[in-house]
Amino acid sequence: MGYKIAVAGKGGTGKTTLTGLLIDYLIRKNMGSILAVDADANSNLNEVLGTEIEETIGEIKEDVNRKSLSGDSFPGGMRKADYLKYKLNTSITEGDGYDLIVMGRSQGPGCYCYVNGILKAEVDLLSGNYDYIVVDNEAGMEHLSRKLIDPIDALLLISDCSRRGIQAVGRIKRLALELNLKVGQIFLIVNRAPEGKLNSGIKEEIKKQELNLIGVVPMDQMVYDYDSDGKALVDLPEDSSCRKAINEILSKIEFKSN
Repeated sequence: MGYKIAVAGKGGTGKTTLTGLLIDYLIRKNMGSILAVDADANSNLNEVLGTEIEETIGEIKEDVNRKSLSGDSFPGGMRKADYLKYKLNTSITEGDGYDLIVMGRSQGPGCYCYVNGILKAEVDLLSGNYDYIVVDNEAGMEHLSRKLIDPIDALLLISDCSRRGIQAVGRIKRLALELNLKVGQIFLIVNRAPEGKLNSGIKEEIKKQELNLIGVVPMDQMVYDYDSDGKALVDLPEDSSCRKAINEILSKIEFKSN
């Protein structure tokens, strides 16, 4: 099985941006084959990576259900289960140095339990084919509680430079322990810190939450500019303060494929 990295945190903290830069770091270091998983119903990891996706798992689920309910026959005389399997196999997007699978969302009311179940089964099926599995989790704690990936070799908790953000990732860490998830390493990365520095109040909260701070990423005007212009954030230049900081942070982690 590949080395599994889960990225989690409160919404709006730059979690997906740092996930994209993590994937780019592994590619640049020639660490091996990578399966990127966008496990957020509001998916946009592909935009950070600069990759177009044709279909999400949520859209495939809707297509299969629509055909089944309307009585339409499946292509080639396939059964529903076979058609679903076929569509899932074609949903993997090939990027530059990685493959990407996207959860997406279902239409209409209701939770994402069924779509998440399909995603989990697909990740379980594919994970043995890759050296690394990198999962950008939905904001909050939902995917950890559903055990989308278990065991987790490295859990990266992303917070902005706020007390509430630190408290949120503290709750995520405690949930992981309460669920008895098999987690190898848990690290905190604080993103968007003014001048890359933490004040005494934030440092105090990190200590209170018993979090292992591995690094701080400063606010970076280039990230805002690239995002505003619709540019892939993995194309940030080498002198970008965000890229430099995340590369330094990731160099401290001893990544190993199983």
